[in-house]
Amino acid sequence: MRFVAAAADIDELGHVNNAVWVRWIQDIATAHWASVAPAAHQAAYAWVVTRHAIDYRGNLAEGEGVTAETWVGVPKGARFDRHVRFTGDDGRVKVEAVTTWALIDRATGRLLRVREDIAAPFLAG
Repeated sequence: MRFVAAAADIDELGHVNNAVWVRWIQDIATAHWASVAPAAHQAAYAWVVTRHAIDYRGNLAEGEGVTAETWVGVPKGARFDRHVRFTGDDGRVKVEAVTTWALIDRATGRLLRVREDIAAPFLAG
């Protein structure tokens, strides 16, 4: 997924604010879920973040862009780790993150174990 820093994304130091990086992490995670999960899973389940670990290795100024890639690890109970890497147009990694997500049953609001059929589409290939 491609992101370009807009004027509203820039903080007082002249680069992308850390809250924007978190929003972009959320955006790519949501897009990944929407593009891979079957419609029945999207209707029945939701995900919530329980932890963010972000390494800032560089930054962007207004108008500069990054390409984000994401992949998930093997689930552990109700949770799994999602990895995100943002690479700048200069080929350098700007930000890397590992976020932990928990699966929620939309009907009950309760945590659910990530079953094999839910994880499989994300772990294939």
